[in-house]
Amino acid sequence: MRKLGVFFLGMFLAAASFSAAAPSVANAYAQTAEVYIGGIPAGFTLSTGGAQVLGFCDVITESGKRSPASEAGLRAGDLIVAINGIKVETISEMNEILAKNGEKALKCKVLRGEESIEFSILPGKDKGSERYKIGVLIRDGVSGIGTVTYIDKQSGRFGALGHAVMGEKESPLSLTNGEMYLCSIVGVSRGLKGKAGELRGMFLAEKSLGQAEKLCTCGIYGKISDKFKTKDMPTAKATAANAKPGKASIYSTVSGEEPKEYSIEIVKVDLGQKDNKNFVVKITDEKLIEETGGIVQGMSGSPILQNGTLVGAITHVFVNDPTRGYGIAIEQMLSQ
Repeated sequence: MRKLGVFFLGMFLAAASFSAAAPSVANAYAQTAEVYIGGIPAGFTLSTGGAQVLGFCDVITESGKRSPASEAGLRAGDLIVAINGIKVETISEMNEILAKNGEKALKCKVLRGEESIEFSILPGKDKGSERYKIGVLIRDGVSGIGTVTYIDKQSGRFGALGHAVMGEKESPLSLTNGEMYLCSIVGVSRGLKGKAGELRGMFLAEKSLGQAEKLCTCGIYGKISDKFKTKDMPTAKATAANAKPGKASIYSTVSGEEPKEYSIEIVKVDLGQKDNKNFVVKITDEKLIEETGGIVQGMSGSPILQNGTLVGAITHVFVNDPTRGYGIAIEQMLSQ
């Protein structure tokens, strides 16, 4: 069974800028590792472990319009994890509790970043449906397409994306568990000046790549499936210590399932930059530019190689010039 993946894991869109980053102390780099080079298109289905607040809506009651959740103090990005002492992991579980609760005040446990907060919410009775509601827009998971950057040869652990998966209001998503599947890229919306392009892909549900176990500012991490064969994948040392402006390449998949190597130029190197922007890169491969216009959503995580060494991964695209973007140093990814 094939499942169409139409959501894209949040690639930042950075306006073109070549100003120097604020001075910072260079990271202490990890011991050089040997890894399998990725470029593999992957579909992720991630569970947030609760009902995440996306926004608010009005409940039309006899006394007027109101959003009980907003009135109680909830914010976009909050994660509702329990109601009346009952654990909540899905939208259906939350709706079931609301239906049984009726007009009584709800005691909601919410995670706001690292902080746990309890709120009392008095539901409003909706005139149209006669059901009690709290006036909140929520989701319990996210799906999308990204690129696997590397697989560690010894542990079988992978790193992907190179940047945080962002929710509404640019708040990072949390993760309780997730699945990763091989994708087949079936189409491309080309990147244009002022408009980012994107890859369109099919989740191959019969081809599990592994488990996603961790989200952080450097991407998605987890364990590759024992059934996934790595023996034919290219390998490389992983270090950005000797990276410098000049010719380089990326491995990426913009059609089908097999990564291809494309030429790029590293324009700028700043290994002390801690905001996942250690490189400014420019796509120079005419075939890739013809197919995609440059860097598009879904390519984030594409490994960057220079002189046979894995130095980093693509993370951002410049909105006003899709042939240019940012990359993260591989040590920042390996440190996670």
